Amino acid sequence: MGGVSPASWLPGLIQIKPLFLTAEYHSKSLGYSLVTVTKPHMSLSLQHKRHLFQAGFFLLFVLAPPLDLFRFDLTLNHFILFGRPWTLGIDQLVAGEISSTEAAANIFLRGFLPLALAAAGLIWIAWRFGRLYCGWLCPHFSVVETINRLMFRASGKQSIWEKSPQPELQPNGLYMKPDRRFWPLTWLAALFFAFLWAVSFLTYLLPPFEIYHNLFHFSLTGNQARFIGAGTGLLFIEFMFARHLFCRFGCAVGVFQSLAWMANNRGMVVGFDRSRAKLCGECNNACDNVCPMRLKPRSIKRRMFTCTECAQCITACETVQKPFARQTLLQWVEDEAAIAVATGRPVTSQKPKSQPVP
Repeated sequence: MGGVSPASWLPGLIQIKPLFLTAEYHSKSLGYSLVTVTKPHMSLSLQHKRHLFQAGFFLLFVLAPPLDLFRFDLTLNHFILFGRPWTLGIDQLVAGEISSTEAAANIFLRGFLPLALAAAGLIWIAWRFGRLYCGWLCPHFSVVETINRLMFRASGKQSIWEKSPQPELQPNGLYMKPDRRFWPLTWLAALFFAFLWAVSFLTYLLPPFEIYHNLFHFSLTGNQARFIGAGTGLLFIEFMFARHLFCRFGCAVGVFQSLAWMANNRGMVVGFDRSRAKLCGECNNACDNVCPMRLKPRSIKRRMFTCTECAQCITACETVQKPFARQTLLQWVEDEAAIAVATGRPVTSQKPKSQPVP
């Protein structure tokens, strides 16, 4: 396949070799039948690597303010970036220390340009590879998955709004029965993360060590206590009752990534080998069950609008098929092979080349 594969785009990070499938077109399906895999199986350590990235970025989210990597100090009225003040020069302009030309240059170079580059980079990555940030880095999605797992252990459902429990049979062949004793742990985890997030948000606005000192000595100011209390309460409600809704429709970063991704029919997407769909009859919809966003991975692209590219569905399918020495029915595809998933129509263009194995 042409273009840049996501596997080759992340070699220094997760070191996944290209695993994309060759496409052979059939008009009776969505337009292709995934028949050839350049490598027999995706490494099952993929999810472990993803969790390491999530944990690392979550720690960065919490520790960035106390390490002065990035925060906005309301007491100083400017940003701090890598331990140094990051100002637009407005105060210097008012004091007559710099000219209006220098102030305009500061606003462009220190304000507009970094924001534009960051936004453009995020949108381009989303356009090409989908919501990779959400599935691999986002600290909120890390909490979503954690609460999902705990709630599943407690009730057999990943959301309290689901009508019926999921199958007890897991992709690895083990049975997991709901255990109500996990409910207190679920509530405590949601409360803990809500409190941690509220405190972290406050440290992005006020000197972090002042907040930590006041917190540990029970000497928070009225405004600090109200901020942490209100933030903890609202985040607890969101984590327990609306975390999926927020990821789908409430998060501006996620929505814009989805919109950019949907605009590119050749962008990376989970492809389903419809020529072997009968094998799904031997499975209990494991790919659907594990999806943290509660999507149907075997659907066309527009029904996976909020897919976070976490690849849990791919790993689940691979796990189910591995004991039978069969190839996974789900796999990341891109370029020509992704068009059929995106449009739901047969592809009539030239058959794409298989991804080379490095």
